[in-house]
Amino acid sequence: MRIAQVSPLFESVPPALYGGSERVVSWLTEELVELGHEVTLFASGDSQTKAHLVPVCEKALWRDKDCRETLPHHVRMMELVFQDISRFDIIHFHSDYIHFPLVRRYGCASVTTLHGFVHDHDLCELLEEYRDVPLVAISHSQQEPVPDAGWQGTVYHGLPETLHTLHAQPGEYFAFLGRTSPDKGLERAIEIARRTGVPLKIAAKIYDEDRNYFEQVIQPLLQKSASFVEFVGEIGGAAKEEFLGRAKALLFPVSWPEPFGLVMIEALACGTPVIAWRRGSVPEVIQDGVTGFVVDSVEEAVGCLPRLANIRRESCRKMFEARFRAKRMATDYLRIYEKVIHDRDQERLAAEQQVNAFACSA
Repeated sequence: MRIAQVSPLFESVPPALYGGSERVVSWLTEELVELGHEVTLFASGDSQTKAHLVPVCEKALWRDKDCRETLPHHVRMMELVFQDISRFDIIHFHSDYIHFPLVRRYGCASVTTLHGFVHDHDLCELLEEYRDVPLVAISHSQQEPVPDAGWQGTVYHGLPETLHTLHAQPGEYFAFLGRTSPDKGLERAIEIARRTGVPLKIAAKIYDEDRNYFEQVIQPLLQKSASFVEFVGEIGGAAKEEFLGRAKALLFPVSWPEPFGLVMIEALACGTPVIAWRRGSVPEVIQDGVTGFVVDSVEEAVGCLPRLANIRRESCRKMFEARFRAKRMATDYLRIYEKVIHDRDQERLAAEQQVNAFACSA
């Protein structure tokens, strides 16, 4: 199959450090190539792939100090994609909604994975207007705000089986990995560490829009908690595996409906259980009492500490292998690609038959 993967341009594919969507695009692209498909990747020029790379911009926009506006680069990317759509059997967009009018007018086979929260106030009318544009969700909970959109199915994220390895022996600290955003619940993680007496290591990226929150809320907490909290900063690669694999548990205290939460399956791949809030996709990813605990409060999270000894790290790894590998993700997408192509071909055939019938009657 000739497949185009259209990535956001904010980070490279894969990202050097933090970057969830681009990392998933990378894993999916490489797995599709491994399965024998002809894949073209539209991404930033500093991306690394075995697919054919179309470099849309010189480097990832969030790593480009001269970049002031990201939209122009994404508009140009659409031009590069649609210059000759006959090159592709299907186009897979990971770039939000900018392509919707083009998909409708060109009538090409496409799917769009929505990687963010579907906020009904902002997206309901758009997704209902473009109900003919095939969408893929990354969790069932992501579909709930606009259930009548053009959903073709849910495909959970997956990562390469060999990317992380099982760390059979737990360490003596809790881990927090993510952004320093109010939605991520870092304040709760610090409070859990304080109440349990378990040290907390924080590996987090500080985006410009979150800097005031970090400086006004988190930094004072870090200063007060210096004896048991360590701020590691942004990490990736082997350092991330070491960080997650040696943790007693990953804390995932989100305060918003997280559409997926990639770090949860990264932790499971290392054999590390997850203590997570019952928001968004969490109950779909974490099996309560088997791969971690799903909680509703700091008190419940603190109460999980003695129960962590009952979680087998081997079970966490096995659950990852059963549900969250990149190969499973790729095969799930291939099934949706085939369905979308078939449905598009049937629609075209029906339209041609209708035209022919009208011509004969005339």
